[in-house]
Amino acid sequence: MSEIHIQNVDESTINTILGEDIDFTGTLRFSDSLMIKGRMKGDIRAAGDLYIDEHADVEAQVAANIVSLKGRVKGNVYATTRVELFSSAKVEGDITAPDVIMESGCRFNGICKMQSPDISLDPETEINET
Repeated sequence: MSEIHIQNVDESTINTILGEDIDFTGTLRFSDSLMIKGRMKGDIRAAGDLYIDEHADVEAQVAANIVSLKGRVKGNVYATTRVELFSSAKVEGDITAPDVIMESGCRFNGICKMQSPDISLDPETEINET
């Protein structure tokens, strides 16, 4: 069986980066790409892509186009395109996405539904679980 490798993202292509010294509590809503390197607690609603760096610690309900995880996430994750779990990722929560890629070594405790999430990614719409 061949191994699948997830491509690392070039940080220069990401519109916004929340640095390692950021400790944010609240709701993040955005339509372009964003990378979290620090701590975040609350809700994330994005029409764009979300990248969670290796040392990031996120406690949130997450909804985005592509969710690429290297760090820790506690909360449910919804993606309209794909969820990527790198070997350093730790996820405690359910994942709903049509495509899920998990590298060997990642930790995932939850239920995985491989389907398009039944949510709107409009940043103005609240997340309602079904």
